[in-house]
Amino acid sequence: MIRSCILFFIVIALSSCFSDQVKEDYVIVIHGGAGNVSPEYIREELQNQYIDALGMALDRGKQVLENGGSGIDAVEQVIRVMEDSPLFNAGKGAVFTHEGKNEMDASIMDGLTLNAGAVASVGDIKNPISAARMVMDNSEHVMLFGGGASRFAREQGLEIVDSSYFYTERRWKSLQRILERDSVEKYSTVGCVVMDTEGNLAAGTSTGGMTNKKFGRVGDSPIIGAGTYANNRTCAISATGHGEYFIRYTVAHDISTLMEYKGLSLEKAAHTVIHEKLNPLDGKGGVIGIDSKGNIVMEFNTTGMFRGYVTASGKKEIALFGKEDEQPIRQRQ
Repeated sequence: MIRSCILFFIVIALSSCFSDQVKEDYVIVIHGGAGNVSPEYIREELQNQYIDALGMALDRGKQVLENGGSGIDAVEQVIRVMEDSPLFNAGKGAVFTHEGKNEMDASIMDGLTLNAGAVASVGDIKNPISAARMVMDNSEHVMLFGGGASRFAREQGLEIVDSSYFYTERRWKSLQRILERDSVEKYSTVGCVVMDTEGNLAAGTSTGGMTNKKFGRVGDSPIIGAGTYANNRTCAISATGHGEYFIRYTVAHDISTLMEYKGLSLEKAAHTVIHEKLNPLDGKGGVIGIDSKGNIVMEFNTTGMFRGYVTASGKKEIALFGKEDEQPIRQRQ
């Protein structure tokens, strides 16, 4: 009897020891902007470039987490990859304002602490998402704007570049076309949400704003609760679309609120906000999200949203257009 009890406690102790060594699951979800895009308007070669760039971003996040980084680390590094690509409307690929300038916004939020940081209307910070991270970690503020944000980034040792760094022929020609018809290109942003190996949530968003925007306009991307939100109790969200609507309806926080106070699932909450609240008002765009169990959504009411995800088990999917391109996502209970 005594020997059996001893063996029982040895087994329990060993089980506990081994369970501590089991790596927790993680999930990374990204978007590269939503809009009225379809395969016939984007040549196959460019589609493949977008798929490769999204894959590189996911791989970078996977590397960060598997090397012991946090969800916030992964969000920052994933978005930096997309900011460094001329393909996306963020960082290097930022669009031009009506005056022919680049004005970028970014935000980041930690779901464990609810700490957050953002920068808005910056034109010389190579990676605005890193500046947002510095605001969160190294200041008492949540958002810094324009020249003040640039000065802070410089003091923090971030890379400052000449405005010519952000010039791409593709974006410049886009501005000229839009100037001819005096319109505004509303969509396109990059974002990332993560559930890390400790189960903590994080979210971040970065953008170059609207092509041909005027009057120092700032959209939802740097606004916590509108374009970005993370809370371990509910979800992490990054939005993309017509920012004025996402601000008015505090889209990212609204999804979290529906989960917290109405008990909706992430999927139902995202669908309610994007399709039942925004769509009837012609508020176009989408969100990516992840909840505390690792369930994900990639919800949009436009013809396409560049998006993808990767999990610790190695499942990885990337899609650009309508949901027929997207494989079913299993829900974890």
